[in-house]
Amino acid sequence: MDRGRPDDETIRAAIAFACRAPSVHNTQPWRWTIGDRGVHLHADPTRRLPVTDPTGSDLLLGCGAALHHLRVALAALGRHAVVHRLPNPAEPDHLAAVESTTRRRPTDADVALAAAVPHRRTDRRRYSSWRVPAAVLRRLEDRAAREGVVVREIVTPRARHELTAAVEIAAVRQDANPAYRWELRAWSARHATPDGVPAGNAPPGVPRHGDLRLREFPGGELVDGPSGEWEDDGASLLVLGTSSDDRRSALRAGEAMSAVLLEATAAGLATSPLSQPLEIPDTRAHVRDAVLDGTLHPRMVLRVGWAAFNADPLPPTPRRPLSEVLGGLA
Repeated sequence: MDRGRPDDETIRAAIAFACRAPSVHNTQPWRWTIGDRGVHLHADPTRRLPVTDPTGSDLLLGCGAALHHLRVALAALGRHAVVHRLPNPAEPDHLAAVESTTRRRPTDADVALAAAVPHRRTDRRRYSSWRVPAAVLRRLEDRAAREGVVVREIVTPRARHELTAAVEIAAVRQDANPAYRWELRAWSARHATPDGVPAGNAPPGVPRHGDLRLREFPGGELVDGPSGEWEDDGASLLVLGTSSDDRRSALRAGEAMSAVLLEATAAGLATSPLSQPLEIPDTRAHVRDAVLDGTLHPRMVLRVGWAAFNADPLPPTPRRPLSEVLGGLA
């Protein structure tokens, strides 16, 4: 068996691939270092949003997604990855150490998931009225389960009402906070910057699709078409939940979010993460108790569906250069 960690060029390529992961407001709150046996993922607390994300949960979710993207890259490159999560209690920002010292043959599923990475987008537009097939939804649930995370599809009218009400309440409360509005504007309508939400990736005004309100990014320029020309939005709402409410669970939830988003993209679906109702303690507790029946801690809401028939392809959101996120030897 061929042993030894990949060469530096391969590692750098895998890290660049991992940095395509989604993160709240495209903050990209991660740092990487290369060690003798593999790669180390660190949180970058300077990129946490103090008003939107006071607990750091969104930051951990983004870093977990980047960790899963790294695993996907290594698998497609024919490498077996061993992940040690939160390896050093004395360094809470050291989130994972990834060893990759043995080769493996990539599977068709490995290649398909990796191929989905450059095509995944956060699509905040209205979706088609077509429903997501049950078989596809089961695949998404299976992907999350492999990461130790539960996906619940919101199917009953009562549960959907409770969830959309929590989204609305959270949005109203955050919008009433001047510090939140300033923070949101600072990361919105970016032009020619390596982070933040570009104007071309966010609809103008408050996006509303049926009973669901999405977060408004001021200065958005993404055309969603006249509302009267659209059918009803047929998106499914999924809630990712964990049995525990700790940092490790948040990191694993980010890995599961990445797995679900990539599997959905590979299936041809449009996706949009919705973290807003989980950023306020009261609405997060409401989602836990009224939507998940108190059995799981909600980590992320995902909107999944078929893009509208005449929807233009979305441009990729920018990423910071590798030189900014990759440090020296660990």
